[in-house]
Amino acid sequence: MSVLEGLGLPPLPEALPRRVIDNHTHLFSTADYSGLPVDDSLRLAAQVNVTRVIEVGCDVDDASSAVDLASRNPQVRAAVALHPNDAARRFAAGGEEALADDLAAIQDLVDRDEVVAVGETGLDYFRTPQGIGREIQERAFRAHIGWARSAGKTLMIHDRDAHDDVLRVLDDEPLPERVVMHCFSGDADVARQFVDRGCWLSFPGVVTFGSAGALREAALATPADRLLVETDAPYLTPKPRRGKANAPYLLPHTVTFLADLLGMDLAEFCDLTVANTFAAYGEWGTDA
Repeated sequence: MSVLEGLGLPPLPEALPRRVIDNHTHLFSTADYSGLPVDDSLRLAAQVNVTRVIEVGCDVDDASSAVDLASRNPQVRAAVALHPNDAARRFAAGGEEALADDLAAIQDLVDRDEVVAVGETGLDYFRTPQGIGREIQERAFRAHIGWARSAGKTLMIHDRDAHDDVLRVLDDEPLPERVVMHCFSGDADVARQFVDRGCWLSFPGVVTFGSAGALREAALATPADRLLVETDAPYLTPKPRRGKANAPYLLPHTVTFLADLLGMDLAEFCDLTVANTFAAYGEWGTDA
């Protein structure tokens, strides 16, 4: 019995014709959520030509683990941040001192060579109600923007139900050279507004959902050189495996869907996403 069968997880999809990169995943959360070990997750992804990943840490412990994994695996790079929801929760639980301690710990990781991005940071109005929590999110967001700019790292943004305020903050702050909208969730008009500000837009498995017509319109409105693909595992599993736990090895479903949506040859689309990811984050790893 394979590790996937033993865990009740979806089987491997058909391997892509060229390498691709999962530019946003959570391998340790995937292990906790579905039982799929980190090493197995990377091995299975490589079997279907998902040869590199960016492991994203959303709190101090998670970010430290992401950096450690990247230090041991040349195919992995790390993104570090205090997620907007975690910033709000940390303040609610421990006040200014607890929040300051966590932000300082994240800042200490930013300059590590294994870190290619500061994120995911931003605003989340779905889980954080109006009030002080949103003020704390914005304060943390602005701090992360400053770290990314000072360190010359990519800014990776989480934007949930907060498009207007994310745009407002981006217009307020001096930005780093590279900005990625992780798990893009807006429509075509919102996509154009972020692209006009020089952002890359990263599309998750949600784009395959029947209800996601507006997101597909956004993908069609995104210039080819600004489009990225991600899993955000263990969440947002693409069709036809929706409802199961996600992992990087399932990225081919989203890649194949987007290539078809955009009317592109699959191999050419794979190459495009790799080139875009390297443009957004820099190159790492090998194909050996």
